[in-house]
Amino acid sequence: MSVELDVFVGNTTIMDEEVYQLWLDGYTVNDAVKVRMEGGVMDECEASKDVLLSDTMDQYRTFQMCERLLHSPAKLANQLLFQIPPHRQIMLIERYYAFDDTFVREVLGKKLSKGTKKDLDDISAKTSVTLKSCRRQFDNFKRVFKVVEELKGPLVENIRQHFLLSDKLARDYAAIVFFANNRFETGKRKLQYLSFQDFAFCAGQLISNWTVGAVDNMVEDMDVDLDKEFLQELKELKILITDKDLLDQHKSLVCTALRGKTKVFIEMEGSFKNLSRGLINIAAKLTNTKDVRFSLKKKKKKKKNIYIYIYIYIHK
Repeated sequence: MSVELDVFVGNTTIMDEEVYQLWLDGYTVNDAVKVRMEGGVMDECEASKDVLLSDTMDQYRTFQMCERLLHSPAKLANQLLFQIPPHRQIMLIERYYAFDDTFVREVLGKKLSKGTKKDLDDISAKTSVTLKSCRRQFDNFKRVFKVVEELKGPLVENIRQHFLLSDKLARDYAAIVFFANNRFETGKRKLQYLSFQDFAFCAGQLISNWTVGAVDNMVEDMDVDLDKEFLQELKELKILITDKDLLDQHKSLVCTALRGKTKVFIEMEGSFKNLSRGLINIAAKLTNTKDVRFSLKKKKKKKKNIYIYIYIYIHK
């Protein structure tokens, strides 16, 4: 009985970035071969379809064997099984932990549990992201959350050090962890116009200015939990509504900080009194986690940029 066996022998592990992306996107081997053929790879290499299929299968096997190392990226540099240059290791890690904004927008703020994972079929159909890719991204979110939730120190730095991610991607993951921990309401119909990057921007500001770590950098979970004392102190802002001199001073300070930095400055300056009153009334009620979760969803879509900018500066 004859047996056909494809054998590849070499030193440096060969990895095609295009095939790697197809694997990450959840394509089957046959679908990946079809995509590669449509891209003209056979014309470039003068290879047959069988050779292309064999090459794709071999690389898929390599990626699958590397996946367990990618779950703990620091191990990738110390293992001896695969000879992977440092720059290629960075690429593998960065792409493995990259995610689709449309997918993360659907799970942002939800508990990273088995219950949410059961909904991935529906999310996959809604976002047109393959189920395999959805599962990889969800598991990455859960893995990062589990590792950093017990660590002391800055959230972004912990993610960057433990998962060897770029600064941008580490900050995006910090936003995901922050929203998952505080269970912010992000799925309401009135908030659907906001993208993940809108929420990530707000998360970065909250982490820098509103968390316990923003006040005391020696505390545990410093970038995850909101500073309750700070939220209590926001009640004192109500005086800005009743005292005209303080209101004028507040307007002057905010306008000076925002002048030239936003296209909606003129509209914001003209409606400052009403905008300030609305935000201060919200701020005065942020005394517990539930209030914080629901604080932004009452805002009207047409004024979203104005509210975001003042929301950032109001703590000053």
